[in-house]
Amino acid sequence: MNQNFRSNACLLGTAILWGFAFVAQRDGMGDMGPFMFSAIRMLLGTVSLIPIFLFTDKRKKARGEKITHMNEGFLWKGGIAAGIIIFIAGNLQQVGLVSVDAGKTAFITALYILLVPLFGIFLKHRTSLLNWIAVAVGVVGLYFLCVKSGFSIAWGDLLVLIGAFFWAFHILVFDHFAPKVDVAKLVAIQFLVAGLISLAVALITETNAVSDILAAAPNLLYTGIGSSALAFTLQGLGQKHANPTVASIILSCESMFGAVFGAIFLHEVLAGRELLGCVLMMIAILLAQIPSPSDKNKSVKKNEV
Repeated sequence: MNQNFRSNACLLGTAILWGFAFVAQRDGMGDMGPFMFSAIRMLLGTVSLIPIFLFTDKRKKARGEKITHMNEGFLWKGGIAAGIIIFIAGNLQQVGLVSVDAGKTAFITALYILLVPLFGIFLKHRTSLLNWIAVAVGVVGLYFLCVKSGFSIAWGDLLVLIGAFFWAFHILVFDHFAPKVDVAKLVAIQFLVAGLISLAVALITETNAVSDILAAAPNLLYTGIGSSALAFTLQGLGQKHANPTVASIILSCESMFGAVFGAIFLHEVLAGRELLGCVLMMIAILLAQIPSPSDKNKSVKKNEV
């Protein structure tokens, strides 16, 4: 088994885990409130990640590397910022799932891949012509997917759509902090922050019986451990050696898996108009991840250094 195959297999596993998470999130909503579901899921994610960064620290020590604590302030600053954004994005998605199909939610959420280059303009990042075309195709796809007759949009669709904007913000924030800190610790802190805020909101606004939480245990365990700790670990392993373009295309397939798993496990059926929207959004997602000539040149120069 060569390295490229292993990397792509890890990335595909990540996309599958994230895709099925939409089903688990929607199914779990039948037993408890959205904020309590998010709180337990995120706190489980934090606990699940602790062994990962402890193992990483142990390996560093075994190799004779020093574990520096110089960036702890920066780490917590990034974790808190990312955690607040994930609290907003995750709960908008979770509340939206009360009325929106898992597959449809997956495709609307995937819009963040198109939004990232747009937001990058404000950070003086160049946006290629392909990205602008991708945005246009994505907007048309979103129209067919969400907008009803008379230019109306369902409340749940709107919540998930707003959440996609915050997922895009999260990527930009994460990209700023991740290169300078331990990624596993950064992810754990963001889940901790988001989980604690979600728990506070749940205690104030929801009534959740212990029996309801126990009934949702399988979905909580999956989303907390499978689509959080395990998926993030596989993503890291996959992207370590994979071609960035190939990696991003494979990961974006989470939206396709979300729709497939929603149809299989939740018996969801998308209308022809919505299916057309899904196809257009998938095309837009793939277009958005094709590197521009300038990106290719930068990559070549970087490899030559």
